[in-house]
Amino acid sequence: MQRRSFIKNSGLILTGAGLFHQNVSSLFSSPSDQINIGVIGINGMGWSNLQAAVQCAGVRITALCDVDSNVLQKRRSELNNLQQNNSNVKLYKDYRHMLDDKNVDLVIIGTPDHWHALQTIQACEAGKDVYVEKPAGNSIGECIAMVNAKNRYGKKVQVGQWQRSQEHKQEAIDFVHSKKLGNIRTVKLWCYQGWMKPDEIKPDTAVPAGIDYDLWLGPAKKRAFNSARFHFNFRWFWDYAGGLMTDWGVHLMDLAIWGMKDASPVSVSALGGKFAYPDRAQETPDTLAALYQFEKFNLLWDHAMGIDNGLFKKDHGIAFIGDNGTLQIDRSGWEVIAENKGQPPVNVERRQATGQPLRAHIQNLLDAIRNNDESILRCSIDEAAQVATVCQLGNIAYRSGKQLNWNSAARKFDDKEINEKYLTAKYYNGWRL
Repeated sequence: MQRRSFIKNSGLILTGAGLFHQNVSSLFSSPSDQINIGVIGINGMGWSNLQAAVQCAGVRITALCDVDSNVLQKRRSELNNLQQNNSNVKLYKDYRHMLDDKNVDLVIIGTPDHWHALQTIQACEAGKDVYVEKPAGNSIGECIAMVNAKNRYGKKVQVGQWQRSQEHKQEAIDFVHSKKLGNIRTVKLWCYQGWMKPDEIKPDTAVPAGIDYDLWLGPAKKRAFNSARFHFNFRWFWDYAGGLMTDWGVHLMDLAIWGMKDASPVSVSALGGKFAYPDRAQETPDTLAALYQFEKFNLLWDHAMGIDNGLFKKDHGIAFIGDNGTLQIDRSGWEVIAENKGQPPVNVERRQATGQPLRAHIQNLLDAIRNNDESILRCSIDEAAQVATVCQLGNIAYRSGKQLNWNSAARKFDDKEINEKYLTAKYYNGWRL
């Protein structure tokens, strides 16, 4: 608490002196403009992000952090294949100790969703720039708090919606903005993931050796250890995440909002359930349909686990349906299918994806840090928070069983009971947002 008070007070002093807007990261960087990176949560996407980061010029991994010492030692060994001279790389189990490390300029956060907000806020408070995995927060209130922290401490915060760094996605969105599709009244998003399957229901067990389970739970409700809720499986439980809607959904919803230039639905309703795997360990729906009404168009979300054959024979995608044609886009490419009667014709042959978007996404953050220019970020926390909020609206509509009216200016529903129950995640075990 003394450290945090010092940082807060120092920030106020610097603001008064007109100096706070300098690139604070440069105070910790070497003369070669090297950016030192610490990674929190290195079992899944945190490790993928690290592998992409070390391919960028002028960076060095200086710290690794994970609550599972088995994972920590494994990744420490594997780092030797990616980076030379690792004797000074520090290992941490508690991320708060890593945030005290003055040899860390940038923090990559790859922890479960329920940790994203608190770790991002505290990293900004500690003077670090941040790359945080999607979704931005695990509740609407957390998303708001993350944006506020970025603004308060003047840091650069990029969210891992790396599809914004795919060149073909930018090209497709530019086509949508060209208005060649005509009036777009409907946007359809689908996510059919046949390979995804919740774990079998298992009994609670003792915590495996090497895992700090209390720290893994953090602000989530206290409960006994169960492997069906741990590591990758955290996605299927409300305490830690929001299922497919926030796991894959933020990527697809991001493109829909980007294309339509509108992140403010006025109402939402949703239907779904555990239809594919009713006897497996999950709380979030494996099948969900959500309908969003915006001022000038409707947006339909459809997801299903255990099925691959979605619209256009694609397991995921977005369709912008206009009067003159439909633009269909996914990770592999995009195309436009004309209405035939549309004038002029808007057929576009399929364009294929190219490049290394994850690496490009991290490079984009590094460029923003070095140039002290937040405006060039491809997925700032401000934009990602809007996307995560829209996805949360769909989940809340499903969980409440109600059609909900949303006030985007006030950032709340017109139903007070729904606001109290769902707007902000409840924190436990002494943790506070």
